Amino acid sequence: MPDAGETTPTRPPPPAMSDEALAARKELLAQDLALAKDAGWNNPIPFNYETVVGGEAEPDEIRQDAQWLSDAVVYQWDDEFGDVGEPNPELEKVLFDDEHLQRAGGAIKALSYEVAVEGPEKVLPVRDFDDAGLHPVMLENVKLCRYSVPTPIQSYCIPAVLTGHDVVAIAQTGSGKTAAFLVPILSKLMGKARQLAAPRPNPARYNPLTDRVRAEPLVLVVCPTRELACQIFDEARRLCYRTMLRPCVVYGGAPTRNQREQLEMGCDILIATPGRLIDFMQNLNLLSFRRLKFTVIDEADELLSSGWEEAMEKLFSGSGELLPQVSLSARRLAKEYMEADHMRIKVGRVGSTHQNITQTVVYVDEREKDQALFDLIFSNEPQRTLIFVNSKRKCDMVDDFLYNKGLPCTSIHSDRTQREREDALRSFRTARCPILVATGVTARGLDVANVKHVVNYDLPSTQHDGITEYVHRIGRTARIGNEGKATSFYNDRNEDIGEDLVKILLESKQEVPDFLEQFKPEDPETIEWRDGTDDESDDGLVGGFGAEDAGGFDADAGFGGGEDAGGFGGDAGGFGGDTGGFGGDDGGYSGGAEDKVASW
Repeated sequence: MPDAGETTPTRPPPPAMSDEALAARKELLAQDLALAKDAGWNNPIPFNYETVVGGEAEPDEIRQDAQWLSDAVVYQWDDEFGDVGEPNPELEKVLFDDEHLQRAGGAIKALSYEVAVEGPEKVLPVRDFDDAGLHPVMLENVKLCRYSVPTPIQSYCIPAVLTGHDVVAIAQTGSGKTAAFLVPILSKLMGKARQLAAPRPNPARYNPLTDRVRAEPLVLVVCPTRELACQIFDEARRLCYRTMLRPCVVYGGAPTRNQREQLEMGCDILIATPGRLIDFMQNLNLLSFRRLKFTVIDEADELLSSGWEEAMEKLFSGSGELLPQVSLSARRLAKEYMEADHMRIKVGRVGSTHQNITQTVVYVDEREKDQALFDLIFSNEPQRTLIFVNSKRKCDMVDDFLYNKGLPCTSIHSDRTQREREDALRSFRTARCPILVATGVTARGLDVANVKHVVNYDLPSTQHDGITEYVHRIGRTARIGNEGKATSFYNDRNEDIGEDLVKILLESKQEVPDFLEQFKPEDPETIEWRDGTDDESDDGLVGGFGAEDAGGFDADAGFGGGEDAGGFGGDAGGFGGDTGGFGGDDGGYSGGAEDKVASW
């Protein structure tokens, strides 16, 4: 350390490159660009990640007035409509564009699951949407979404919700959990929207100075990440098409003004991240839950384990005051806030993957990863490729490396502004940049159509969720019966995950490479999991949601208090208006009757 008064010596700048070196570098870059073009990749799109005044990024070739995802267009109901809104061909093209829809793949028929149902009565699964008893408009929207047949989790959840049960749903990634709760909830509300929904101004004559209303949603969906909230909002926009149900989304990082203006136009379906939701709850003239009928907590365990425990306790507590050292668990949430006769539906083993993902593990020395990634990408035809790394610094480095190799890529991590994150995802979804480099946290729950290849440039360590994180990552491909592949770079630094990685490969009938043979169990036919995901009594919830008149959220007490104030809990304690329910991402709440097991 220098003495007081001394200046710390600055690091000398790197020596300037000679003209010959600069020329050689340009020639090499030109060769890489030509190679990428010959391989079928489009030209790379330059992104400037330098943050400008106001916190908005400045990606080149992208409009500076790019729309926030919360401002995405929704179907506008007109008071002159009858029971069903008029078709809007222009909006229909935007909402149901083939490029953005995740169609069920032909391999969905090859999937085999064991389904365990626990509850007070038997649930008869629906095998076809036409037989599910859905509202006619919902049935039309399901067909516009190109949903062919219900996935296993949808097959059981739809009738359970339609018959009025609280539900805890547990399923693997990519199994269609979002539609499993949105389809029955929205369908049930469609026939009663006129009676239940709050009055709101006609959008054709809306004046923000005189026509603002308080948002009084019928449905509240809480989820852990901004990207997941926007995905659920997109799904809600499609499923609410030609109905008077109006969805809105609120999340951190984006301007509160835009989101507040959307709420002031009326809101029936509110999707939110916890922080922004609590912020808006402070304004009783902006948001009330006195009409709330359904509550969904998506990925509850992820919310509780990623720093949102305090916020969730505030949401669920009767007084908004936090008790010291409160430790929440998904099991406790189910016991305290759901009806005792709730249904618990578990499809497959949570934490497992399926055979539609071709998993390949290759040994790559840490110093050789860049070249290995380059060779891997060029050994495959151009396709949407999602690359996972373990740090924000590595995310930037890999993004730069690929861009300089002439590949159209972008990246996303938590240090990026919300504008940058939305721009990156927009470019990835539209295939302007079909290669996305991401950290595991920011891509949690990411659902992008036609992701064909997932690459684990870095395998997750056991200190950062290990094999659970691995399963979530590779679950970004081969969703809803489609096929995909996952390639993972392994070296001696990854030995802590080796045993569980081999178990996953064996369970999904994948090839185990020679360098992982040492981790094979003595009996490959009998695989025991230390994480408890094959245990019926495991804590955790997935995609849980409430049924109408199930009790919970008290509108006239608690957070805010007073008539029409919209409060969380109060003397009633609970959460959900006339309904309760919540869900998460791992495990499930077990209790009560024995599981009823069916195969799928």
